[in-house]
Amino acid sequence: MINTAYHRYLEAEVLGADPLKLVWLLHRGAIDASRSARVCIQNGDIRGRSRNINRAWNILAELAASLDHSHGGELSRRLAGLYSYLQTRLLEANVQQSPAPLDEVETLLSTLAEAWQSAHTASSQASSESQKEHKTAALSVA
Repeated sequence: MINTAYHRYLEAEVLGADPLKLVWLLHRGAIDASRSARVCIQNGDIRGRSRNINRAWNILAELAASLDHSHGGELSRRLAGLYSYLQTRLLEANVQQSPAPLDEVETLLSTLAEAWQSAHTASSQASSESQKEHKTAALSVA
């Protein structure tokens, strides 16, 4: 029941998210999957380890596929390279059954997630301020 409620909450969160928040949520999902894979390695759960590493790998593939290289320029190319590197590290963690590559993946993804969250917060604040200005202007005209 708790799991179902959580999934409903998560679904509502994703469906209502703007693009910046969605990217942040995907990074968080990859981090969570990597952490779950670490627990599975510690517990000797081979199936769980593989499932979680595959989940993180697929999230990174989706993030890489969503990059717009025609508008993103150098930044999108660098992100694509970083996502590819992280996918390689995830595969190494799976093959080596080692948490060390997962440490690096989580550290780098956490840094990216913080940046996306900051961008989302700044965008939300700018949008909120813009809406206030429009309302104030409309009231002064009336």
